[in-house]
Amino acid sequence: MLKLRPWQSECKTKAIEWFNAGNRTFLMDVAPGGGKTKASCVIAKKLLEVGEIDCVIAIAPRRSVVHQWAEDFQAICGRTMLQITGNDEDLSAYGGVDFAITWSALGDASAAIYNICKNKKVLAICDEHHHAGRDAAWGDGADNAFSKAKHTMVLTGTPVRSDGSETVWMSYDGQGKINHPKAGTYTLSYGAAVDLGYCRPITFHRHEGNFTVVFDDGDTTQVSGAAEAPKDLKMQRIPALKRALDFYKLACTPIFDNHGQPCIRSYQATMLEWGIQKLDDLRLNMSNSGGLVIAHSIEMAEYMADLLQILEGERPFIVHNQIANSDAKIKAFKSSTNRWLVSVGMVSEGVDIPRLRVLVYLPFARTELAFRQAMGRVVRNNGPDDDTRAYVIMPAHRIFDEYAKRVELEMGPKHSADPGAPRTKVCPVCSTQCNVSAHACHECDEEFALGNYRQKSCDECGSPNPFGAKECVACGCSFTQDFSVHLNEALRHGAIVRGMEVEEDEVILGETLAPELKKKVLRSGDEFLVNLLKTVPEESYGRLARMMGEIK
Repeated sequence: MLKLRPWQSECKTKAIEWFNAGNRTFLMDVAPGGGKTKASCVIAKKLLEVGEIDCVIAIAPRRSVVHQWAEDFQAICGRTMLQITGNDEDLSAYGGVDFAITWSALGDASAAIYNICKNKKVLAICDEHHHAGRDAAWGDGADNAFSKAKHTMVLTGTPVRSDGSETVWMSYDGQGKINHPKAGTYTLSYGAAVDLGYCRPITFHRHEGNFTVVFDDGDTTQVSGAAEAPKDLKMQRIPALKRALDFYKLACTPIFDNHGQPCIRSYQATMLEWGIQKLDDLRLNMSNSGGLVIAHSIEMAEYMADLLQILEGERPFIVHNQIANSDAKIKAFKSSTNRWLVSVGMVSEGVDIPRLRVLVYLPFARTELAFRQAMGRVVRNNGPDDDTRAYVIMPAHRIFDEYAKRVELEMGPKHSADPGAPRTKVCPVCSTQCNVSAHACHECDEEFALGNYRQKSCDECGSPNPFGAKECVACGCSFTQDFSVHLNEALRHGAIVRGMEVEEDEVILGETLAPELKKKVLRSGDEFLVNLLKTVPEESYGRLARMMGEIK
C-alpha cells in the first residue's frame, strides 16, 4: 500500500470532497519539495476509480518534468501516461488516454485537447501554474484547451508571478493575492514543510566581493555589494558604463589569468571554493551529495565548469539549451555520484534531484519567483533519516538578501541556526557513525580515505591552509583580495563606440570581420579607404555590416 505523508492524505480528502461537491478547480499551494506530484497522482487515482473522470492530462514546464510525471503516474495509478510533444499533430487518437505535455507545446495542441475535453471527463493537472498568465500566450492556451475539462487541479509552490499579473482559473483580491475558496485550497508553506521534516532548512551564505574598475584615463572606482559606485562619477552619464558599474554585473564577469585560463582567485572561484568545502562536509555522512551551479549565460556556465575542473580535478555535468540530450544528462546526474551539475535555466522548476545539497547561485532572472524555484532544487528531503541542511552561496546583493530573509522568517527558530562543521562521518562499509577526525572505523576498522578536507597553498610562503581559509595560518597573508576589472572587461556585455552603445553580438561580429576587412583595404592601396578605416572603430564594423545587409 502506498504510504502518504499526513498532509498528502489531508489534501486528498479535501480535494475529493471539493470535486464531489461539483466544484471545478482545486488549488494545491505547496512548497517546492513537499510532494505535490505524488499527492495529485493519488487524487487522480481516486477520481478514476470512482468514475468521476475518464482520463488525466498533465501540463509541465519541461520535457524532463513531463518524463518524471509519466513515471510517477505509472507507479501510483498503474496507467501509462503518454509523453506528448509539439510534434504530435493528431491528438484525437489519445482520447480516453492519459498524457503529459509541456507548456510550450500546449498552444499547438489546444484545439485537439479541447475536443478531448468535450468528449471525455478530463482532469487537467497544471504543474507550475504561475506560467498560465491571464492574457499571456501560455495562459490563453491553457484556458482555451481546458475550457471543457470537468476538473482542473492547480499545482504551485510559488503562486505569485514575477510580473504581478493574474493567472487563469484563479480569483484575486484587491492586493493582487490569490483569493481562491479555502475549501478548495490546500496550503503547505516552506516553513511548515521544514518543521514537518519534508524539506531541509537552508543556510544562505552571502558572498561579498570588492571590485576595482580601472578606466582608460587611470581613474578608478570601487564597487561592492555593500557600496555602489559614486553617483557623481562623470562617466555614469553613459548608460553602458552605468551597467558595468553594477555589482551583480561584475560578479558575473568571467576573469582569466595571463594564460587565458579561468582565474582561481576570481570572485566566482571563491564562491565555488566555499561550495566545495560544504559539499565535502556533507559527503562525510551522505557520500552521493551533489552541488548545483546556476549560471546566467552559456559563457558563464562553461567558465564555471572549467573552474570546477581546475579546483576539483573532475569535470562537472553541464546542461544548457545548446547541448544535445540535456534532459538525458540531468537524468544521468540524478542517478550518479558525481559531485557537480552546472546549468543555465534547465534545472529549476519541477526538476527533482533529491541528492542536491549545495547551490551556487548566479542567475539571469533576479525575481523572487526564480529565487524560490532555485531554492526548491536543494531542499528536497532524502528520507526520514535525512537531517542535513541545504546551503546556498549567493552574491551579497540587496535583492537576494531580501528574498533570503523572507525564506528564513518562514522557518521555525530551531532550524534558523547553522549547526556548523560536521562532528561525525559515516563508515562506507558498515555505516557506523564515527568521529570526524577518526582515521579508521571503530566498529569494523575500515580506514577512511584521506583528503576529505582540501588544502590550498599560500602564494607568499607556500604553507598549506584549509581550503576556505581567508588568510594564511603561517604568515597571515590574506587570501581575500580586491578584483581589478578593467573598463574593457567590464563592458563585455557590449561596448561604447563614439557615444554609441553597441550590443555584444555586434561587437563580436565586428571583431570577426576586422582582420579580413583591414587586409583587403590595405591591399587595395586606396588612400581614401585607408584613411576612412582609421576613423571607424572596429567595434562598429558589425553594426555597419548589418545595416548594409538590410539595404536591398
